[in-house]
Amino acid sequence: MKAEALDTDAEGGPAAATKRMPNFLIIGAAKSGTTSLYYYLKQHPQIYMSPKKELRFFALEGTRPDFRGPNDEPLNRDAITTVEEYRKYFEGAGDAKACGEASPFYLSSPEAALNIRRHVPDAKLIAVLRHPAERAHSSFMHMVRDGFEPLADFAAALRDEDRRIAAGWSYVWHYKRRGFYAEQLQHYVRLFDAGRIKIYLYEDFCADPRRLLRDIFGFLGVDEDFAPDISTKHNVSGVAKNRALQNFLVGRGAVKSLVEMFVPERLRLRAGAAVRNSNVVPKQLDPTLRAGLIEDYREDILRLQELIGRDLSHWLR
Repeated sequence: MKAEALDTDAEGGPAAATKRMPNFLIIGAAKSGTTSLYYYLKQHPQIYMSPKKELRFFALEGTRPDFRGPNDEPLNRDAITTVEEYRKYFEGAGDAKACGEASPFYLSSPEAALNIRRHVPDAKLIAVLRHPAERAHSSFMHMVRDGFEPLADFAAALRDEDRRIAAGWSYVWHYKRRGFYAEQLQHYVRLFDAGRIKIYLYEDFCADPRRLLRDIFGFLGVDEDFAPDISTKHNVSGVAKNRALQNFLVGRGAVKSLVEMFVPERLRLRAGAAVRNSNVVPKQLDPTLRAGLIEDYREDILRLQELIGRDLSHWLR
């Protein structure tokens, strides 16, 4: 794509007047409730969420992705790399007061911060942060659950992480690397006014999701009293009880296509999440390994608590 075309749209030229862009983004972190948050926000009558989660455009714009990890090929194949293609996902937004999408790739991508600033400088940004050691383990268990992680041992996967990154495996395999939140947030703090960034903790989301959602609604300027259905938890990590069932849930096929065609989305999502969750057995992070990761994250956690004005001493215990 020609740079001048992008600049014209980003600065509010003729194309920008007729083609909508999001005015808020959920930038991460992965495995911190972003999928549930996406579906809860999607229920609000004044909010339009892109029909597909994790568009990843701002992280991949202008590139030809060549990620080389297990199951990275769909990410390469389906990558959205042009602003014209990206805008298509917001054609149905109508007069929604808030228009957004959720891509956890953005938090750990310096390119994403720069591209967001260029295309939607007035966008509001939302991040939910989870204890980095727990987040890393949950991300590992997510890949184990779906049958993509070649190693059964988390410690072994961590030891292999630098090799994977050097070999070009995508962000989803950067279990430890993606937990250095202070380092990642600096890209956004430097480029956006503090009033445009909202940072929450995953533990707050779990403890009182309605309160957190009400705060987000206020941040986005929509009706704060709307109460979405939050009875379903989405994208829970763990060990699959039935591998064949999990493969069916993760893959594509004629049966799934028919279900999507004839069953309303809300019912399909609730039933699908119930089946997925019932087929998953949570697995706890080994305490010794957790303690080691905490030490690795200690300096970043101390920087983070200063950055967001929250006491994170419990993350260090």
